[in-house]
Amino acid sequence: MSKSDCRIDIEEISGVTVARLLEKKILDEANIDLLGQELFALVDKDGRKKIVLDFTLVEYLSSAALGKLITMHKKTNTAGGKLALCSIQKDILDVFKITQLNKVLTLCTDLDDALRKIG
Repeated sequence: MSKSDCRIDIEEISGVTVARLLEKKILDEANIDLLGQELFALVDKDGRKKIVLDFTLVEYLSSAALGKLITMHKKTNTAGGKLALCSIQKDILDVFKITQLNKVLTLCTDLDDALRKIG
């Protein structure tokens, strides 16, 4: 997969994998599937255990994308790791609260907060 095809940008900070989501709108099924594959590969192929998903650029998220996040959470837990989400815009945060996902997923205000919680 070429760099331009990637839906996430990866950075290592103090032993934590930070995956920045690069799409503003995560809405269509094809993009969501590709994003899921990239995220799942972090755990399944790379064996990463501490992962922060940075939502700074994300403005819209479909319900299908929420499903991928739940699967990512389960994969990380099964592997004995930790997953945190950070820098989530208010509209998306409201969806997490309505769907009660804020009780399942670790949601952090910003990257520093996320690194503290799972580092």
